[in-house]
Amino acid sequence: MMGYEATRPRRELTVDALVTVHYFEYSSTYYFEGERHDFWELLYVDKGEVDVEEGERRFRLKRGEIHFHPPGVFHALRATGQSAPNLVVVSFCCRGESMDLLQDRVLTLGGAERALLGRMVDQAAAAFQTPLDDPTTTSLARRPEAPFGSEELLVLALEELLVRLVRRTKAEERAESGPLRGRMEDEAAQRVAEYLEANLSRRLTLEEVCRANLVGRSRLQKAFRAETGGGVMEYFAHRKIEAAKEMIRSGGRNFTEISGALGYQSIYYFSRHFKKDTGMTPSEYAASVKATSGKNRVE
Repeated sequence: MMGYEATRPRRELTVDALVTVHYFEYSSTYYFEGERHDFWELLYVDKGEVDVEEGERRFRLKRGEIHFHPPGVFHALRATGQSAPNLVVVSFCCRGESMDLLQDRVLTLGGAERALLGRMVDQAAAAFQTPLDDPTTTSLARRPEAPFGSEELLVLALEELLVRLVRRTKAEERAESGPLRGRMEDEAAQRVAEYLEANLSRRLTLEEVCRANLVGRSRLQKAFRAETGGGVMEYFAHRKIEAAKEMIRSGGRNFTEISGALGYQSIYYFSRHFKKDTGMTPSEYAASVKATSGKNRVE
C-alpha cells in the first residue's frame, strides 16, 4: 500500500450469534419457572418490576434496570403482583472477557442506552418474522424481504450497548461510585416528563405544561424531540396508553373506569386513542394479553 500500514480494529466484545429477541407485555401475575442455557441473556424492565432468581441470588429488577444472566446459570422470574411488567429479553453468544464485568450487576440505563435497546427491538421486528412476544421461541426465522442490513444493525446496537455498559462499570469501579441514574439528558425535558407522569389523570394542554414547569414552548418541544423523537403532547398521549395497558393487564378495572382514571372525556375517545397508539382496541389488547398469559403459565 505504498508505505501505508492498515490497523485492524481491536474487538473487545464480539456478538457471534443471536438466539432470541423478545418484547413481552406480561400480566401482574406472570411466573416463569426458569431455565439454564449456554449463552448470555439480557433482561431489561421497560415497565413495572419483576423478582429475579439467579442461582442462589434473589433480587428485584425495576423499571429502567438491566441485568445479564451468564451462560450456565439457572434463572427464573415472576411479576411482583403489583405491576404488569414490560420486558426486553435478548439471548446471544458473545466473545470477550469483559462480559464478566456485567454479571452479578443491576445497571440503570440512560437515554442513549435505552435508545440502543429500542433500535434492537425495531431491527429484530424488521429482520425476523418470529413474533417478539412468543415465549416458546427457540430460534429466529428470517423475514424473506427484510430490509438490507437489519440483522447487522441489530448486532451493532447490541455491541455498542455492551461496550457502553462495560465502560461505565470500569469507570464506576475506578471512582468507587454507585450506578448512574437513568434520566433524560436534558433536565427540562426530564422535569416535564416527571410532571406528565404524575398527571396522567388530567387533560393538559401544552401551555399548561410549559407554565407549570417555567419553560418556553419552543425550547421544550425541541428538547422533547431530541430525547423522544416526538412532541410533548404526543409523549403524554403515549404515556396514558402505556398506563392503560398496564391497568388492563393488572385487572380490577373495566374500560370505562380506566378511561376515567386517565382523564379521557369518554370511553369513545379512549378507545380511539388506544387503537391509534397500539393498532388494537382495548378489548383486542385484553384478549391478546389473556392468550399470551395462558402460554406463559400465569398463576
